Amino acid sequence: MTFATPVRDMRYALDHMAGFGALSRTGAYPDLSNDLTSAILEEMGKYCDNVVAPLNKGSDEQGAVLENGVVRTSPGFDKAYQQYVEGGWNSLAFPEEAGGQGLPATLAVALVDALNASCMSFAIGTTLTTGAVKAILAVGTDEQKRLYLEKMVSGEWTGSMNLTEPQAGSDLSAIRTKAEPVGDGCYKISGQKIFITYGDHDLTDNIVHLVLARLPDAPEGTGGISMFLVPKVHVNEDGSLAAHNDVSCVGLEEKMGLHGSPTCVMAFGEKGECYGTLLGEENKGLKNMFIMMNSARLDVGMQGVGVAERAYQTALAYALDRKQGRALGVKSGDQVAIYEHADVRRMLYSMKALVEASRGICYANAVAYDLARHSPDEKQRQEASVLEGLLTPISKAWSTDRANEVTSLGVQIHGGMGYIEETGAAQHMRDARIAAIYEGTNGIQAMDLVGRKLQFDGGVGARAFIHNVKEQAVICKAAKRDDIQHIGQNLEAAVQQLEASTDWLLETAKTDQEPVLAGAAAYLKQFGNVAGGYYLSRGAVASALAINEGGDGVAYHESKIAIAGFYADNYLTEAAGLTPAVTAGANSVKRLDPALLSA
Repeated sequence: MTFATPVRDMRYALDHMAGFGALSRTGAYPDLSNDLTSAILEEMGKYCDNVVAPLNKGSDEQGAVLENGVVRTSPGFDKAYQQYVEGGWNSLAFPEEAGGQGLPATLAVALVDALNASCMSFAIGTTLTTGAVKAILAVGTDEQKRLYLEKMVSGEWTGSMNLTEPQAGSDLSAIRTKAEPVGDGCYKISGQKIFITYGDHDLTDNIVHLVLARLPDAPEGTGGISMFLVPKVHVNEDGSLAAHNDVSCVGLEEKMGLHGSPTCVMAFGEKGECYGTLLGEENKGLKNMFIMMNSARLDVGMQGVGVAERAYQTALAYALDRKQGRALGVKSGDQVAIYEHADVRRMLYSMKALVEASRGICYANAVAYDLARHSPDEKQRQEASVLEGLLTPISKAWSTDRANEVTSLGVQIHGGMGYIEETGAAQHMRDARIAAIYEGTNGIQAMDLVGRKLQFDGGVGARAFIHNVKEQAVICKAAKRDDIQHIGQNLEAAVQQLEASTDWLLETAKTDQEPVLAGAAAYLKQFGNVAGGYYLSRGAVASALAINEGGDGVAYHESKIAIAGFYADNYLTEAAGLTPAVTAGANSVKRLDPALLSA
């Protein structure tokens, strides 16, 4: 099928759900206008539809390969990446003084949405560079910025994030990679990293690796980790490329999905000649890593949105084309498209509702990110920063969990053909699966939500969000339309239960963290369900106003209200029932003798 970037839905989510207009009101983006935003989204759509999307199926069938020590990407990736750089897409939201265009990061997040819907294997390589640039901007030396930033911002060079080792996955305290000072601010790096996305490729002349390693006298644990900038190719003082560093890809992982994305086993210093420079302070690598990680977590949430969008479009096209069965009560005559069957529509509406809710959450997260850094009002900056922190684990975990659900539904709608590779439905499901695992598993995101984000400020941020949702429920219940009122009633019931869960977690945490952690996953799901309903309801209210004004978009806005209503009936009601799972405590997962769990 032909993929189409959902430009209209993306703009709708920005304007009516995520509050994108607040960024213009800050005055921080003098060039930002409705016309410019529309033009960027339209051009984004053209690039993704015509250049990137056609690579998706081929990259699954002919993935990246390692040949004679060189990683070759899937056919067409090189030309697509060249157009990505020439189009200025990588520089969209970086500061002008660093060579960027100075536009909101929210627009760059929308680009991540579109790129991942087009071809997730291609898109993921661009997001690692974004995280690396942000880390260098935040803690890099003037010399590091001078040598590397301009070409990384443009995309002429890419970046990679090197954290994981065979014995150190989510627990980074077990890292063994070494960094030994050799004078003149240089360090000799030695060690191996695994699962390094785009750790090597043939798209650019240089790759700037950000590597976690330990200094000789570093303390044990995460407090002894430092971050180092290690280029694939050394850079001369004038910015030109010099000799190759002792950095190499020694293997590519054979993966369930994302075949076009090279997932590398990286060797640093096999010949004893790998050199890098310290990025940030000694033993502060974990803190600096979170600059990249938090950026990556929102981007991974958008990966979930993008691949779910692609799965939805594929399923909808199939449901409209595939004829099977007849209308209810009709025993003869032509068969009807399976879209006419209620259960197929249920699955399609589930897919659509979850995609739109996830997009709303992630875009709102991005708007909060921008406001936290650019609003001239200190109070607004502080509130936005709290909201950004609160929504980040939800964006990452809830959106990717729901992407797994959406892509599975896509296979189900295809029936037996969904299990056959030729339809493409299975690829979406395989590609989506990793997003719930990397950049901190979704269980870690849930622990982050109930730990750092909920308890750090005593629940102030969570309660502020709950207050806003309650106000939105009141607005919906006061609407003239019965369907909007119904959304408000379900939103109110769900947020009351979220508040009960929040109160229980905060009270329980005063004496025992074990029950809190036991309920973390259920709480994140409940919070995400409510957040999705909140942003969809904001869109529904805006659509009702648009309908009152009339015009050509009435049918479109009616569909938005209908999907918000479907979500309220199916996922806000689910949220209302999750409090018992949250408050069940540690008894629900008490340790059993493993021998009793085996056959």
